[in-house]
Amino acid sequence: MSKETVGFWFDPLCPWAWMTSRWMLEVEQVRDVETRFHLMSLYVLNEDKDIPDDYREMLSTGMEPVRVCQAAAEHAGDAVLRDLYTALGTRRHHDGRDFDRELFVEALEEVGLPVELADAANSTQYDDAIRASHAEGIGLVGEEVGTPVIAIAGIAFFGPVLSPAPRGEDAGKVFDGARLLAGYEGFFELKRTRTRDPIFD
Repeated sequence: MSKETVGFWFDPLCPWAWMTSRWMLEVEQVRDVETRFHLMSLYVLNEDKDIPDDYREMLSTGMEPVRVCQAAAEHAGDAVLRDLYTALGTRRHHDGRDFDRELFVEALEEVGLPVELADAANSTQYDDAIRASHAEGIGLVGEEVGTPVIAIAGIAFFGPVLSPAPRGEDAGKVFDGARLLAGYEGFFELKRTRTRDPIFD
């Protein structure tokens, strides 16, 4: 029997996407599920929106890790995104480092990819493919969301936003709830105010 496939769209810059990804990796340990990682872009998501100039500037440099991920996927296949995202995200979200060439090179080396792929950070040649992946995720869920986007049983939604990421059977139970909601065609939204920052444990 094949595993249930869950689609997961992320921007490496987003700490909330990082939390959700760590949850899904836990889910894979306790449920018969496989997560397939896809790219989306906060820059693309916000390029036509009225946002503060400093946020727009931050998002423009945020394209760099997305481009490195896309270059890696084109070089080695989409499956490499899982491990590369972990290598990038650990340095960014756990170690508090900025995305720069040194970080990209370290992450690429960790997963056995050519360090020259770090050059993609400053190249626009991968942007069309990034936009296509982004459009795929947004096309499933709609425009009024951010990152991450997750698709379960053909139904996509934003989030879930979790802090800290559940572990072990708790992760499985949260997934069971998400799958249950996804199973109802009329489900659209479930939200409450965030009262804590991401807890990177």
